[in-house]
Amino acid sequence: MSAALSTGTISDTETLRTERSRILAELLHVVDELADKAVETMREEIPAYSAKGADFCADVRQQVGRHYRTKLAVLLEERTVTFEDIAFTRRASMRRAQAGFALADYINAFRVGQQVFWEAVVEHAGRSYAGQEAALTLASPLMRYCDFASTHAANAYAEFQQYAAAETVRESRDLVELLLGGEAPARGPQLATAHSHGLNPDSRTPLVVVAAVLVGAEAQVDAQHAACAAIARTEVSKHRTLSVVRQSEIVAVPSLGPGGDVGKLCDRLQAVQENLLAEGIVLAMGISTVVEGMAQIPRAYQEARSVLDYLPEDGGVAALPRISPFDYMALRADDTARHLVDPRVAELLSEDRMRGGVLTATIRAFAAADLNLRAAAEQLQIHHNTAQYRLRRIQERTGRNLRHFTDLVDLLVAIALQDVLPPATNSGRKRLVSTTNETDGTADVPSAHEPR
Repeated sequence: MSAALSTGTISDTETLRTERSRILAELLHVVDELADKAVETMREEIPAYSAKGADFCADVRQQVGRHYRTKLAVLLEERTVTFEDIAFTRRASMRRAQAGFALADYINAFRVGQQVFWEAVVEHAGRSYAGQEAALTLASPLMRYCDFASTHAANAYAEFQQYAAAETVRESRDLVELLLGGEAPARGPQLATAHSHGLNPDSRTPLVVVAAVLVGAEAQVDAQHAACAAIARTEVSKHRTLSVVRQSEIVAVPSLGPGGDVGKLCDRLQAVQENLLAEGIVLAMGISTVVEGMAQIPRAYQEARSVLDYLPEDGGVAALPRISPFDYMALRADDTARHLVDPRVAELLSEDRMRGGVLTATIRAFAAADLNLRAAAEQLQIHHNTAQYRLRRIQERTGRNLRHFTDLVDLLVAIALQDVLPPATNSGRKRLVSTTNETDGTADVPSAHEPR
């Protein structure tokens, strides 16, 4: 703090908040200049940074600017920094690791950036007691931000270093090519690599194959390797997942190991896809069924590749272990199958989809409850009479009695065929809550002639 500290006491919380907001708003207006100063200071204090050229400096400046803007947003909103706020750091960490920077130099850059930012806070606080008290209230959240961001960056850096160390060994890629060709390693480095990933040619090890591709304009090489590194960490056994970049795709072979939980693996892969999306990396991922042994890897790979075709243009995860045969047949159905659906059924389901899907939910709940209407009503959290009323409306509109097995199957097939279509839109009507249905313009309650 400045030696020219004015005397006084500040007890007014609102005054402190006003001063804090003023300081942060002023910093927001000079954030580009602060980023320039931070990069200049890094080049002066860190030899590894001073040795790099203009492109590298531009990359660092862009990262520093994003951190400063994120930091200011967190402080202005008076909240704690989250992973989503700083998700952009993963790819920068990977680039620093690729460039050969020591982790100590990379983390030192965070210290320099924090130092430049804090000096700017002090400068803009001014010499008034209120301003300097407000600056002091920013010290703790600024330290928390720096600790959180630098820890996340260090973890991402170490993750990529581990991945890159494996990727530089040609045996990993050669092993994947060998496995996809239907062969198993017999000796040498490839066999050792297989064992290190829990893959044993002499056993019927349960495993799946994952095929993933980047989607959109951000399908860049660094993003591809970042995604590959993240997938490599999704093991459910004690072994690291074999994951390699193969031209325009990523291929991974997670070994489930004895008693491995494929559901847990799918959860982790789903989390990887969502975390990468938060970092601006859009991934489409297909997961095969569980197969036993290396001989089944080519078939599993074809499964994983083929299911990618059913994902939307904005990516996602298609996990075959979570898809029933019934749903898979609907997924593979062509337009002819949809043309075979009774027009009355198709019309009702289409209208219901636009209006919230409560009738569709009722059909599914009734089937899941083994035709027990009371159990279905409890699942839907509606009155038994309301559930009964819905069933009667469905029968009136479609001619299908849900208590007849063949009629119920017809409706379930039609629903499954509709599920794989793009989401319905109906901007002219507000989406209804699950306890209301306006398919025919009436509230979803029993009629006056129904017992209550």
